[in-house]
Amino acid sequence: MSSKKHFETNAIRTQAERSSQREHSVPIYATSSFVFDNAEQARALFANEEEGNIYTRFSNPNNDEFIQKLCLLEGTEDGMAMASGMAAMFTSMAAFLNSGDHIIASRSVFGSTHQILTQLFPRWGITHTYVDLSDPAEVWEKAVTPNTKMVFAETPSNPALDLIDLEWLGQFGKKHNLIVNIDNCFATPYLQNPAKYGVHIVTHSATKFIDGQGRAIGGAVLGSKEHIEKVRFFARHTGPAMSPFNGWILSKSLETLAVRMEKHCDNALKLATHLESHPEVVWVKYPFLPSHPQQALAKKQMTLGGGLVTFELGGGVERGKRFLNSLKMISFSANLGDTRTIATHPASTTHSKLNAEEKKVVGITDGLIRVSVGLEHLDDIKEDLEQAIKASK
Repeated sequence: MSSKKHFETNAIRTQAERSSQREHSVPIYATSSFVFDNAEQARALFANEEEGNIYTRFSNPNNDEFIQKLCLLEGTEDGMAMASGMAAMFTSMAAFLNSGDHIIASRSVFGSTHQILTQLFPRWGITHTYVDLSDPAEVWEKAVTPNTKMVFAETPSNPALDLIDLEWLGQFGKKHNLIVNIDNCFATPYLQNPAKYGVHIVTHSATKFIDGQGRAIGGAVLGSKEHIEKVRFFARHTGPAMSPFNGWILSKSLETLAVRMEKHCDNALKLATHLESHPEVVWVKYPFLPSHPQQALAKKQMTLGGGLVTFELGGGVERGKRFLNSLKMISFSANLGDTRTIATHPASTTHSKLNAEEKKVVGITDGLIRVSVGLEHLDDIKEDLEQAIKASK
């Protein structure tokens, strides 16, 4: 499929090669291995002289189709499917970093990413420096050391919904010869394409909006052929392989990503606007709200504001707990990006491993509620939030 086609067409019409059965929808290739036509083909495949499948830990038609679509949608040359978002996150870093290397990371990151940087990498002599997304260029410049190898950021961040200027970050990476790695999970390729700003590696937890229905775990690492060659080598020998069944699900999910994200974003913006005027709500954060300090940046590099809204109820952690316990329709879950609206309390769940000071620095307050706005009718979402706010007083 040509990248000149529109987003929706590439997401729907990019398919694995049709078999002799003339199927319209791609079958699931539930096989651990593949046979060789002859000894010479086997030799050529293992020598990388011929392209083809050997073993599903390396590649599989379902996973390959999923990645081909994502590469077209993100504007990257190559990519690799992973068993989960965190498998993708770890591999996107570990494939490039050696003992003695240093990574600059935005302070506001997902809890498990924080654990990789602070607990796992130090075991192998890999150090990091945290900087805030909102810090001026001078702070980022001072974080660079002779052994800095990579810069990593989430934008929008989880759960603070802060952003970084991708164009500036791409230039920063080029200036210092750093690999720029962006977690694009919240935005998805429909809203934002980091690669066009000079970002080298784009990672996804496909479990979230890409699947969109809470069915499958998966991840992806995307980039240039040169960078993905290193990712593929690391993954091939460490085994974070995606199941063909999940590859099939996620590839089919991409067919509806555009229409789903349009609705997620429409519901989220309207809900954020509604909550901003609520007397019980202390503050609301959403990238496309005029009150968001980076609204101009959000509109520069994102087509829509995304499906996440965060807000704080007056009354702290106990009020937040009462609110969550009072929800009737909205799901109380640590996941996000589902057709169903989900609310969670990051301070006690996804980011609970952060200490009090770390939470404060990244904007996670005791009463912060993160809402992944689903595809239900907006009036029903608002009604459930309203009754839970009232019941939590």
